[in-house]
Amino acid sequence: MSEIHPSAIIHPQASIGDDCSIGPYCVIGEHVTLNQGNRLHSHVVIDGHTDIGVGNEFFPFASVGLKTQDLKWSGGVTWTRIGDHNTFRENVTVHSGTSDGEATLIGSNNYILAYCHIAHNVELGNHVIMSNNGTLAGHVIVEDYAIVGGLAAVHQFCRLGKMSIIGGCSKIVSDIAPYMMVDGNPARTRMPNKIGLERNKVTEESREAISRLHRLYFRKGLSASSAIEAIRSELPALPEVQHFIKFVENSSRGVTR
Repeated sequence: MSEIHPSAIIHPQASIGDDCSIGPYCVIGEHVTLNQGNRLHSHVVIDGHTDIGVGNEFFPFASVGLKTQDLKWSGGVTWTRIGDHNTFRENVTVHSGTSDGEATLIGSNNYILAYCHIAHNVELGNHVIMSNNGTLAGHVIVEDYAIVGGLAAVHQFCRLGKMSIIGGCSKIVSDIAPYMMVDGNPARTRMPNKIGLERNKVTEESREAISRLHRLYFRKGLSASSAIEAIRSELPALPEVQHFIKFVENSSRGVTR
């Protein structure tokens, strides 16, 4: 059985799973599905067509699933879908998709700190950390284990690669390659995310290959296509190397160098 504070306002058609805790003055809308074991501290608002998995925690004044701020919105049913065991700290905002049938997607085991904003149609992977006041514009894609520093702002349609890390207050206007550390306004790629690679138990062989591909792609002065050719010819076909190549070749906004 769930514990619901008497002051909470929950639409009778909302679906609330077992073992949820819903604190004072929370508001839950008609089309919300809240699965087992979620905890809402006071003053949380969850609305729109929003599906939430198990074991998530929402701190005061988090706002999830409300209508996009995109001026192109013209009605229809849009979604917010959230996985399991995520943390949303105070005043986080997560907006739904823009066009009919579209969704904002958040995976599992993410830690979203206070005042962060996740805009319409964002796709956030798993084990992502967003530090305070980090901002993701519409359609941004964030791969697993990425870290967004405090006050960093990411332009719409950018992609943040797996295990990348963005320094605080950075301005991101193009894609961030996997496994790299970027910083600055405008942002520049500085070096491989060595500490992150070690913490995520990337093998020594793969870490060495990532250091080598960093030199080839970011430090040799080669064109993007020439650098990728050099990486293919000089480095072993490890999963991390292949992922880097695929990420770069699929970039539509270009990679931050």
